[in-house]
Amino acid sequence: MTREEHQEAVYGRRFAGNEQRRSEVWQVLTRHYFQRWIAASDTVVDLGAGYCEFINNVSAKQKFALDSNPATTGKAARDVSVLSQAATSPWPLPANSVNVVFTSNFFEHLTTKEDLASCLAEAHRVLRPQGLLIALGPNIRFSYDVYWDFVDHHLPLSDRSLMEALEIGGFRKELVKARFLPFTMSGHTPPRAWLVRLYLLFSLAQQLWGKQFLVIARKP
Repeated sequence: MTREEHQEAVYGRRFAGNEQRRSEVWQVLTRHYFQRWIAASDTVVDLGAGYCEFINNVSAKQKFALDSNPATTGKAARDVSVLSQAATSPWPLPANSVNVVFTSNFFEHLTTKEDLASCLAEAHRVLRPQGLLIALGPNIRFSYDVYWDFVDHHLPLSDRSLMEALEIGGFRKELVKARFLPFTMSGHTPPRAWLVRLYLLFSLAQQLWGKQFLVIARKP
């Protein structure tokens, strides 16, 4: 089994039967939170797009899904261009051509910190001046007891370590939430979309149950 076939098998097993519910959750997350950072005229890259739940739901002029998972092509909406490749290889996009690079639950799947640095360097290259990198991921500071329960988790990160890597890579801090979303929606039925909307409205709920960080950094 190739690396790409293994990746497809892992996600096929993990999210089987929950795709519609996950899409509904991402519609809420995108519409009621992430869209505020993205203009209708923007170019957006979804790094580690997976099943394209984010990129399919965001409104933008030009949308790219970058992922080596063979399943990504079949999940992308018509207005999404799929870049089927490893994120650590040079991205086939011009420098200073992208407004937002978004990534959710991807960096922890990289095998080394050098791979992370490579991804951040490519993001910095393709982003326009004042462009944003928006990253979600499990925060090892609050999820250390369950972090290794997934066979494809390799690189433990916190909001602090990711922000340090971003600053080393030439970004500056825009927003950091150490606690944002719960740890995972896999392994059980994802929450109802209306519950997610309610969760986003209450910062106390995020402080109680949030185990994923949200880090937003800007290219000067």
